[in-house]
Amino acid sequence: MPRTVLVIDDEPKIAELCRDYLAAAGYAVLTASDGALGLALARRERPDLVVLDLMLPGMDGLDVCRALRRDNSVPIIMLTARVEESDKLIGLELGADDYLTKPFSPRELVARVRTVLRRAVAGLATDDVIRAGGLTLDRARFKVSLPGREVTLTPTEFEILAALVGQPGRVFSRAQLLTIARGVAFESYERAIDSHIRNLRRKLAPEAGDPEYIVTVHGVGYKLVE
Repeated sequence: MPRTVLVIDDEPKIAELCRDYLAAAGYAVLTASDGALGLALARRERPDLVVLDLMLPGMDGLDVCRALRRDNSVPIIMLTARVEESDKLIGLELGADDYLTKPFSPRELVARVRTVLRRAVAGLATDDVIRAGGLTLDRARFKVSLPGREVTLTPTEFEILAALVGQPGRVFSRAQLLTIARGVAFESYERAIDSHIRNLRRKLAPEAGDPEYIVTVHGVGYKLVE
């Protein structure tokens, strides 16, 4: 059964272009022209990935992303016509896995979709269970747990944490984590990693006084506490 991609974009030509290229690549494609309709469709159809425009009438892309993240960890690629760094970081901090700036190549969109979906299912081929510092990361079940609770992560967050947990104490640069998270170093936007790290810290230690798992090595990158 083909994987399903939901495209939420109010520009008919862009939605049609995305649909045609993704369908040609073998995906089943759903489309929605506004945020509220797209959110309802995502909840009903449970797509494997959502391509989400930032600027939507009514309910904008950030609100849709926030609502989707309350429901589940479906991979999200955000589309934005804005060039400000802050807009991209906000989307990533809300839980988007990747972003593309308009205008974009439809072939690049297909490549990004493949990469993000590959990350989402990468753990299914292995039974590796990694433990470090009270954290348990189960690739086969795409699960992360701490004593007494499970932690829900996006595919990108999961891959970054897997790298850190796999080698406690090793310092990873932002560029290294970007390559791990996206599969190829096709973009030098390393500040995106900072957003994912903030999300991980918030999820791993939601309360004041909780143990710190990921620390910053200033001028270098990040590491898992040994």
